[in-house]
This record gives sequence, structure tokens and C-alpha cells, in this order.
Amino acid sequence: MKDLPQLIQWWTKHQILLYLGALLLGGLFGLGFPAAAPSIEHLINPVLMVLLYATFLAVPLTKLSNAWRDLQFLGGLLTLNFLIVPVIVFALSRLVANEEALLVGVLLVLLAPCIDYVIVFSGVAGAANEKLLAATPVLMLVQMLLLPVYLRLFVGPELLAAINLAPFVEAFLLLIVVPLAAALITQFLAQRVTTAQRLMDFMDAVMVPLMMLTLAVVVASQISAVSSEVRVLLNVIPIYVAFLVIMVPVGMIVSKAAGQDVPSTRAMVFSGATRNSLVVLPLALALPEELSLAAIVVVTQTLVELVGMVMYVRIIPQATKDKKPA
Repeated sequence: MKDLPQLIQWWTKHQILLYLGALLLGGLFGLGFPAAAPSIEHLINPVLMVLLYATFLAVPLTKLSNAWRDLQFLGGLLTLNFLIVPVIVFALSRLVANEEALLVGVLLVLLAPCIDYVIVFSGVAGAANEKLLAATPVLMLVQMLLLPVYLRLFVGPELLAAINLAPFVEAFLLLIVVPLAAALITQFLAQRVTTAQRLMDFMDAVMVPLMMLTLAVVVASQISAVSSEVRVLLNVIPIYVAFLVIMVPVGMIVSKAAGQDVPSTRAMVFSGATRNSLVVLPLALALPEELSLAAIVVVTQTLVELVGMVMYVRIIPQATKDKKPA
């Protein structure tokens, strides 16, 4: 146990390389044992719930009320995700406008802002992730309302009849409400019970291994399906990469217009760039047979984004340094 603090310090210092290693190991396992993918896929939500529980534990309850008071940040976040991003997505999606399944998959995933691991990744990059946490219910509700509207505009009304929005509600309950409630209870008990405080300390210490496990599970469960359609998917990968690149300056511009500080700017960039792929995947899976490829298109975005987020963790702090002298 004496070496545990040194171990924690080591994996915190080398977390970027460890995350890349987790992506690689998950990919190799998924390709080597494709038959295990369905079983591993069932682990995604439980692993995400534990990861988000640990993340929520690290956010003091008092900060949530303060985050709600920052209406400029919330206004900038909504403007970025639901006014600016749809314009960018529409323009990028024209590259696959002639392939309906690809188009539907791209629109489904890029029009929905992330509500789960964006909080984790942004926190690693020194962002004001408590503001993103406070904004999560609003982001979820607005995307549930506007996603059908944008799909109707960009594809047509016929698609709406084939989409069931129930997975949005289920994902919100499992990935946000349950871990957040558990974290609130744990923080409350920690003020009175030593065991609860020890649990908080332990969850804080194992954040890096939890993130590695999440990355490995997601990639291992999805990589086989993606590799089987790699030729077709080469048409959408450039769209996802371009989106990640474009959203860095766009997020910074919106944040500057909203008068945000450095941590809030980082949070804005991460929110604009990360998408709700794990939540919209059930929507894509429920589409008719002729649009079945849309699910693989969504999964591909997940894999591209995970690699992108690992790079964001290193790049965004450099791109948003506070230039004022200390």
C-alpha cells in the first residue's frame, strides 16, 4: 500500500499514453475476438455509470448552484450546440447526401451534444466541468426536442416515423440521474461517515484506470462491426475528423463572445465537439433494414471521437492558455 500514492501519481502523469494504450488494446481484443462483441457491449452502460459516478463525486455540490447562475455560459452553450453546430453539420453532411443510410447516421450523431464522458474528458483538460454537469439536463431536453426538427429539415418527414426517442430518456436516467444521485448521497454521508469519505478518496484515485477501462470496453465492443464496413465508412471518417478540427476555433469564438474565462472556454469547446454517440446508437439500431448501416456510421463516430478526445486533452489546454501574466 505504501507504493499506491506513487502509482497514482505515475498513471496521472502518463494518462494520455495510457488512454491511447487502452484504445489500442480494446481494438486488438475486439478484432481478435469478434464473437465477444455483443457480450462486451452490455458492459458499456455499467462501466460508464461507474466512471460518471466517480466524476460526479469530484464535483462539489456547492459549485452546481453557482454554475446555474452563469446564464452567459449556458446561453453560449445552447447557441453553439443548437444553432451553430447544425449549420456546420448540414454543410459537412452534404459529402454523403446521396447515401441515405450514411447521411442519417451522420446527422443522428453529430446533431446531439454529449451528456456523459464529455464531463470526464473536459475535467482532465482543466475545464469547468461542473458547468457542463449543471447544463446536462438542459442539453438533454433541448436535443430531444430539436433532433426530430433538424432531421425533418435535413432528411425529410418520412424518417421521423421510424425513430423512437425512448432511448434518450433511458440513457438520461441510467447515465446521469442514477450516478448523480449516488454521488450526492455519498457526498452527504462523507460529512458524517468515514467509510463514505474513504470511498470518495478511492474513486478519485482510480479515475485513470476507470477511463482506460471505459475506452477499452467501447472500442472492443464496436471495432469489429466498423472493420467489416471499412470501405463504405471511409466516406464518413473525414467528416468526423473535420468536425473535431472545426469545433476548436468555433467553440473558442463563441466562448469569447460570451465573455468566458479559460476553464469555461475549454468546457465550451469540449461540449461543441463531443457528441452523444452512445445515446443515439439505440435510435440508429431501431431504424428500418434499408438504413441499418446508420448504426455502424454512429459507432464509427464513437471511435474517431475517442481518439480525438485523447488528443483534445493535450491540445485544448495549450490552445486556451491564459495569456495574462500571473
